[in-house]
Amino acid sequence: MKKKTNWLLTLLLIAGSVLVLFPLYMAVMIAVKDPQQLAESLLALPDKWHFENFTNAMEMTNFWNAFSNSAVITVFTVIFTLLTNSLVAYAIARNMHKKFYKFLYYYFVSAMFIPFPIIMLPIVKEMTALGLTNLYGLIFLYIVYGLSFNIFVYVGYIRSIPKELEEAAIMDGASTWGVFWKVIFPLLMPINATVGILTVLWAWNDFMLPLIILSDQDIATLPLVQYVFQGQFSTDYNLAFASYLMALTPIVIVYLFAQKWVISGVTKGAIK
Repeated sequence: MKKKTNWLLTLLLIAGSVLVLFPLYMAVMIAVKDPQQLAESLLALPDKWHFENFTNAMEMTNFWNAFSNSAVITVFTVIFTLLTNSLVAYAIARNMHKKFYKFLYYYFVSAMFIPFPIIMLPIVKEMTALGLTNLYGLIFLYIVYGLSFNIFVYVGYIRSIPKELEEAAIMDGASTWGVFWKVIFPLLMPINATVGILTVLWAWNDFMLPLIILSDQDIATLPLVQYVFQGQFSTDYNLAFASYLMALTPIVIVYLFAQKWVISGVTKGAIK
């Protein structure tokens, strides 16, 4: 039988696509024009494409230094988040029948409901006292603050894995560490992909934590550098948007290739 076209849904999808793509189109047009072309027409294609705007933006923002700082923070945050958060979640998931571990689970999950401004000042004072107002301290904070959501999705996913697999490994002589690393951790790859991608998006795009933690301009991240130079870009919108596009491009590419794992992993992590 011939299927009927749902025109209402089609129109909604088209409208949604336009709402998403139109701002991106405007950003690209502004980034490749000079100020005179911007004054003449904002939406039209430029007569001459000024790709030197990207080079000038790199020089003015010390782009590659900030890019390397953001890359280091993101890579190490993802690695240690996957290793530590999955371990904690495994211990909780396999002991949820005990009151202490159930309390830990709800304790960690409840942290998702605490507004960041409430704990912002104590964090700054504590990290300053410990001498961790640097990249190491920022990586540590990302790992810790990711615990609440990551444990929520990890525990749900781990509880869907049959315990018989672990029992079989123990009967073969595997230790608790061996069971986790050789049996459980390989099975966590779908949810690891989800947690890793969401952590990449967060650590790369985050502005607030670098703003309050990092005190040295040489270790500033991309969002922080763009904020610092916002006054300088106030009239040079073409350079500002060129800088925004360069910072945005890597994370958009990551998300486009990995969005199916984000959606499926979050769904599977919320099974139980």
